[in-house]
Amino acid sequence: MLLKTKAIVLKTLKYSENKYIIDLLTEAEGRVSVVINIPKTAKGKLKKQYFQLMTLLEVDLDFRQKESLQHLRDVRITYPYFSIPVDPCKMSMTLFLAEFIYHSTRDERQNPNLFAYIENSMRWLDASEEHFSNFHLVFMMRLSRFIGFFPNVDDYHEGDYFDMRNASFSSMVPLHTDFLNADDSSKIQLLMRMNYDTMHLFKMNHEDRNRIIDVLITYYRLHVPSFPELQSLPVMKQLWE
Repeated sequence: MLLKTKAIVLKTLKYSENKYIIDLLTEAEGRVSVVINIPKTAKGKLKKQYFQLMTLLEVDLDFRQKESLQHLRDVRITYPYFSIPVDPCKMSMTLFLAEFIYHSTRDERQNPNLFAYIENSMRWLDASEEHFSNFHLVFMMRLSRFIGFFPNVDDYHEGDYFDMRNASFSSMVPLHTDFLNADDSSKIQLLMRMNYDTMHLFKMNHEDRNRIIDVLITYYRLHVPSFPELQSLPVMKQLWE
């Protein structure tokens, strides 16, 4: 059937000289992989710039439920980025988030709320002129709400431990090693209260950000099967040194 849906580019893999496999997060079907042929001539309908990581698209697919690779019939950019391509910090953040989302939503089916969250977040990042240094941390924390393991911040009391296995706060030390001490737990509950418009009010230094990003990746690794080491993480950690 012909399927028209919004989509976000998560990964591009060159398969042969002109053929590419593109992994998309779509609004209508969740994760979808498509195979495309991009000719070398400028006259071709499909162009490489359509498939840069985290590009916001509308696509027409020849969609077949049982096929692992779908065929793309047409594509349009719904929101061209203005600042992300020319800002090294925003670009590094975007490449990191594409890899992060690719692994954390690998088995995701239709989830319009998740899609809207990612789409609106990227629009916010592109439009922001300052105060976005904590964006990736807030994004990662809040993404867990849409895939099922966002903790209840109302359960937190000063001095609590954060049990990462059970996604909950506790006054007692858990009977396993996957928990945060009181200091790190306070940072996590603070992060849960942030949003994009207020996050600049919470001061973090370079060391704080890198500690939190390590904690969040460990947290996702406990809840998302086969979550790997992220190749883009070392570059991400060098920002704002």
